[in-house]
Order: sequence, then structure tokens, then C-alpha cells
Amino acid sequence: MNEGIHGERTASELQDRVTELIEQQTAISEVLHAIASSPDDLQPIFDAILDSATRLCRSDSGALRLSEEGGLRLVAVRGDPFLVSQVWSLIPVLAEKGSLPDRLAASRLPTHIPDFTAVEGDHRDDFWIAVVNAGIRTALFVPLLKDNEIVGIISLARKQVQPFTDNQISLFRDFAAQATIALESTRRERQYREAQLALAHANRVATMGQLSASIAHEIKQPIVAARTNAAAALRFLDQSPPDVAEVREALTCIVNDADRAGDVVNRIGSLIKKAPPRKEVVDLNAAILEVTALARSEAVKTGVRVSTRLAPQLPRVQGDRVQLQQVMLNLIVNAIQAMSGIGEGARELQISIDAVPSEGGVRVGVRDTGPGLSPESLSRLFEPFYTTKPDGMGMGLSICRSIIEAHGGRLWATKCEARGALFQFTIPVSRHP
Repeated sequence: MNEGIHGERTASELQDRVTELIEQQTAISEVLHAIASSPDDLQPIFDAILDSATRLCRSDSGALRLSEEGGLRLVAVRGDPFLVSQVWSLIPVLAEKGSLPDRLAASRLPTHIPDFTAVEGDHRDDFWIAVVNAGIRTALFVPLLKDNEIVGIISLARKQVQPFTDNQISLFRDFAAQATIALESTRRERQYREAQLALAHANRVATMGQLSASIAHEIKQPIVAARTNAAAALRFLDQSPPDVAEVREALTCIVNDADRAGDVVNRIGSLIKKAPPRKEVVDLNAAILEVTALARSEAVKTGVRVSTRLAPQLPRVQGDRVQLQQVMLNLIVNAIQAMSGIGEGARELQISIDAVPSEGGVRVGVRDTGPGLSPESLSRLFEPFYTTKPDGMGMGLSICRSIIEAHGGRLWATKCEARGALFQFTIPVSRHP
């Protein structure tokens, strides 16, 4: 009889343990899904961690604090709406050095407080008073550690005095350890992407600096034309009687000239502005024409003839317009600079766009008639810090390849027969209507 009861208890305990493990893995899966779904935003990941933790340990709410120089900053609270509102309104967002959460995190061990009102001694600080006033009675704190360094702390709370079980504490500790790995991996990936964006922005600004004289010429042209038309309008007004038709035509020209100047300034502003990546449907024909216009004066100054072969009814691609324009600007400026040093022969820059149904995308080509590429440079062309220019940084083409690959495409270069080089990249066609 006793053996039967013992067997039933053992089977029930095993079933409970299996259920707990499934719940734990489900919780981690939800965090990983949030990471995959929110590559550029950490808040949904914080929320997913707390949602999973509160459900895993049957708590009323959960809070996440991350470590910073001044202490532990509250970044997310989830669970019972009333308790959440109390936490945000009553408990300090920054738990400063020496406060209760800071001391609990410093222990690097889980801390279980079965009844906050029974806490005595040094723990009864201002933070403790705020917690009690918020209506929290039982709490469990687990520090988040990476290489024994404090990353943050997760706390679970209950409105009633209801201590957490040993199994719940163990489950939460294991969950927190796995959540820390996922969270830190995401934070490092985000820091890497931010560094890449900053580097790409610096590259855009440097490229625009190289084109400053050409850009000034592009802006100056419509301004000079507007002044000429304004002077003409004044002369027509001075006639007796005033030639209203000519005045109207001159004013129309002034409006058009102002629009031209404004378009140039807007293109420069969008390329120089530091902004997060934006996914949108891009008309590559129009985007490339804008960049070509910015580099037109630079090409004329160096005796380069630019020709474009656009594709009618080109499929739209989805991506970041500014980043794709940065790639084109880099390739065009590189081609112009490559041809500036050649002595004889035509200096021609050919820009082409084609739909490539076999590859499911669009292909863009930039071909020059410069000195071409040596076997060594061809193999190392896209390596960071590799450059053939005396004053080059060696980052432009590396950044371009990163941008294109982030868009699901590829960028490559080939040496042309006789002379010159051809740079090409592909971008997948947008599947959106």
C-alpha cells in the first residue's frame, strides 16, 4: 500500500518537474522570439522577459533594472496593472548606490523576502518604505550577471504574503541566467549596429565633403538664374506700360529655380542627416538620378562624361533609400577619382540598372574607364581599411558591402577588358504591392 502511494507521489513529482521544465523552455522561447522580432528595440525584449518570468513563478508583477554608473535603473515593469502603476509612481526609477536593490544585486545571489513588513535593520531604507507603500508584500530578487559583473536585477512581487517555493526560486534563477545571455547578446548586437551606422554616417559626411565644391556649384546655378530672372522682371515692370506677360514668365522661372535649389539642399540634407535605418519601398531609378545629379559638377570638372541607362517599369525594392544612395554615391565618386589621373583616352562613367528576374531582384552597375583593378586589389577591395588612395581611409567599399548585404543583396567588382572597372550590386525585389 505504502509502495503504491510512494509510486504515485514519485510519478506526480516527475510530472510536475516536466511541466515546470516545459514552462521554463517556453518562457525562454518567448524571449528569443521577442529578440528575433525586435532587432532595433530593446523594450519588447524587456517586456517579454518580465511577462515570462511573472507567469513562470505565478507572481503578480515583475520589474527589470539595468546597471548604470549611478545605480540600477528601472526599464520595465509588467503584471497586475494596479501594482505596475504603483511601482512606477512610488518606487524610485533609479535605485542609487547603497540602496536596497543595489545591495541585493551586489550579493550576486537570489534574495527571497517572504514578508516585506517583517524586514528589519538596514533593509528598512527609503526604498523599502516605497515598496511597502506600493502594496508589495513578498518579493524575489535575482541579479543578472555576466562574467560575475552585475548587468542588472529582476524582481518578482506578490501583493499577498505568499513566499516563493524552492522550485520557483530555482526555476527563476535558471531562467534569469538564460535571459541574461540573450539580453547581453542583443545589447552587443545593437551596439555593433549603432557603431556601423555611425561609421556609415561619417563616411557619407566625408564623401559629401569631397563633393562640396560641386554641390556649391549645383546650388549656385539656380540662385544665379533666379537673380537674373528677378532683374528681368523688374525691367519689365519699369516699362510703360509694364509687360505683365513677361513679368509673369520671369516670376515662374524664379519659382522653378528656387525649387531646383531646394531639391539640391533636400538631397544633401537627407544624405548627411544621421537617422535610424528606414524600410520603405524605393524607386531605384529616381534615387540614383538624385545622386548622379549631386556628382554631376564633379564629373564635369574632371572631364568625365556620365551616361545613365535606366530600366523602364523597374520593379520596386524595399530598403533604406539613404543607405542605398550612399552606396551609389561612393561608387560614383570612386569611379570619377579613378579616372581623374589617367592621361589619354575617354573618361566615361556608365551607370546602368536592370531587372534580373533570374535572381529575383534588380542589378545596378557602375562602370568606369580608369586604370582598372590589379589582382591584389581585386581580392582585397572590400576589406576594412584597405585602400589604394594616398588619403583614403579604406572604409567606403567595406561599408557599401555591409549595406548591400543587410538589404539581402550582394556587391562585387570585376576588371574590364582593355581598361576600367565594373562595380555591381543586386537588391531583391520588394514583395509588397
